Amino acid sequence: MNDKEEIRESIRKDYSEVARSGSKGCCGGGFSCSPLVDIKDASLMMGYSEEDLRGIPVEANMGLGCGNPIAIASLKKGETVLDLGSGGGFDSFLARRKVGDEGLVIGVDMTPEMIKLARNNAKKSGFDNVEFRLGEIEHLPVADCSVDVIISNCVINLSLDKQLVFNEAYRVLRNGGRLSISDVVATAEIPESVKGDLASISNCIAGAEYVGDLETILKNAGFVNISLVPKDNSKEIIKSWESGRNSEDFVASYIIEAEKRE
Repeated sequence: MNDKEEIRESIRKDYSEVARSGSKGCCGGGFSCSPLVDIKDASLMMGYSEEDLRGIPVEANMGLGCGNPIAIASLKKGETVLDLGSGGGFDSFLARRKVGDEGLVIGVDMTPEMIKLARNNAKKSGFDNVEFRLGEIEHLPVADCSVDVIISNCVINLSLDKQLVFNEAYRVLRNGGRLSISDVVATAEIPESVKGDLASISNCIAGAEYVGDLETILKNAGFVNISLVPKDNSKEIIKSWESGRNSEDFVASYIIEAEKRE
């Protein structure tokens, strides 16, 4: 069994490589994915539109994710948005469109190469109300009660302490703030052979939390009005990552929403 630091370093190494070389279009950057899925197809499958893909730096969209958190976030002009695991900045840049010049988007990622890529993308595009901070989602470099909305796309499953992630999310949200997250959750027992596989961890499969336990974690953090709903095309998304491994039998792509009580 791999220890936590070994797993964390493996994830960081894999996503550093994604930042340097690009992705084949799946959550884990193509570590064991079908090479037939390109980035545009992957993005459309996740729920992004052709319009979403226009006007965003090409390098920002690496086809990573399992859904479209922007579609459910109901972002408003002037809001402050926090993007957990912001990668090349794709969702952060889409959020920027919604909150306008008077809003602010903060992306946090633990991979220096991703932060560098995202900052370069923002600079080239002249986006001055989007900033990217190096940090772990278990220890957010964000002030208490300073964020209106938290978005994230297929990242929290990678965390080795999901309770701490949601505790931190609760801390930085303002009263009445909300979570709008797309992530992979376990719907059945994950085989032991998969749990111990580092590639399957980076590929957003092995670290998925069981859906019932995830709801308990959210409640323990203090969240209310919790909703966990599977995406209609979840099986199609999961199959595109690990074709032939039948991962869709025990994990699924979910939309996760919750609020911090007023």
